[in-house]
Amino acid sequence: MLIFTIFPRRQSGGVFWSVDMATVKAIKKSAKTTKAGSKKAALSKGTANKTAKTKAKTAAKKRTAAKAQSKKRSETKTIKQAAAVKKSAQKPATKVAAKKSIKKIDWANLPFGYMKTDKRFVAEFKNGKWNAGKLVSDDTVSLSECAGVLQYAQTCFEGLKAYTTEDGRIVTFRPNLNGERMEHSCERLEMPVFPKEKFVEAVLAVVKANKSYVPPYGSGATLYIRPYMFGANPVIGVKPADEYQFRIFVTPVGPYFKGGVKSIAVRISDSDRAAPRGTGDIKAGINYAMSLHNIVDAHKNGFAENIYLDPATHTFIEETGGANILFITHDGKIVTPKSDTILPSITRRSLVYIAENILHVPVEERKIDKRELASFAECGLCGTAAVISPVCSIYDHGRDIRFSACENGMGPVLKKLYDTLTGIQMGHIPAPKGWIYEVK
Repeated sequence: MLIFTIFPRRQSGGVFWSVDMATVKAIKKSAKTTKAGSKKAALSKGTANKTAKTKAKTAAKKRTAAKAQSKKRSETKTIKQAAAVKKSAQKPATKVAAKKSIKKIDWANLPFGYMKTDKRFVAEFKNGKWNAGKLVSDDTVSLSECAGVLQYAQTCFEGLKAYTTEDGRIVTFRPNLNGERMEHSCERLEMPVFPKEKFVEAVLAVVKANKSYVPPYGSGATLYIRPYMFGANPVIGVKPADEYQFRIFVTPVGPYFKGGVKSIAVRISDSDRAAPRGTGDIKAGINYAMSLHNIVDAHKNGFAENIYLDPATHTFIEETGGANILFITHDGKIVTPKSDTILPSITRRSLVYIAENILHVPVEERKIDKRELASFAECGLCGTAAVISPVCSIYDHGRDIRFSACENGMGPVLKKLYDTLTGIQMGHIPAPKGWIYEVK
């Protein structure tokens, strides 16, 4: 705080106010000091601002550098990941195939029953032609209450299997013959033929789509394949349907007869499976419906199956409800029934070829009178489901005809036939040309 001392001074003409010089000097000095302080303060403030700006710029540069480094690391990681994906994609397909996924199923204890799998094939016939067909996940079939198949049983089907061979391949056995037989069934039932070439393609496609359900080699189980066709559109008058569905599903199964390859007892039925000049030689659903009551009754009475005689005379042996029949004479000859009302079994035809061309065993296809049953040494039922089931006895209305060679399993000739056919199916024995179709 500055203190001014002012006092009056007289001069001629008036009175003047006088200021003490020491005070003036003090004022000037104070002003000078204040100015210097202000300047110094200003400089100090400028320096501080400059320093702050420098620090901000440095921090900004560091942040920019950190972002750039992070981006670089991210890009490097992405490139490495892309390279890994590319490398993985370039791995040989064989390595992937070798590690085929298999469902966790108790293969050794599978029944011969249905299990839903992942995919099935569906093709539709409309306006006089088949569409391309496709694999679907839905296992249900939607039909009109008046669909032809529900009213007049217009349906046929096939049955075959897929196997895992010893070297890990998945194969089917002679599916072309199943396609041919279905063509014949369709023609007989006034149904549109599904070409056998497309039939085979569809079979292989369905098996491929359900690879994880194909039982492993040595498990005793197989993948059963069921192609079938039916009239789909409403039909109220007795006539063929106009629209159809062709479908294929697959299911893993165990042995057809419980206990695997064990001897079974059968009986001669009083009923007929087919009519003379009827549909016994095709795989029509109605033929199997005709045998349902008999098979239930047979099981109630302790028999595994029924043997049907020819429907015209009830004299000659024909087949069972689900299989053809083989007999072996005491001198090692194979004898099979001949009839126009027998379903032409693909398994039987394959066994006959094996007998004649591989084992060099003589074969006779002829009428077999039921009165000569006791003259045979071995008897077996053959078909896709069971391959060969040895028969230890045939019961004929109080007469028990036994086959001693099959009391405890297959006789020697049946065993050779069985081992050869299953050896071909499993890849142990070279197959005749065109018998094995590999699923790739």
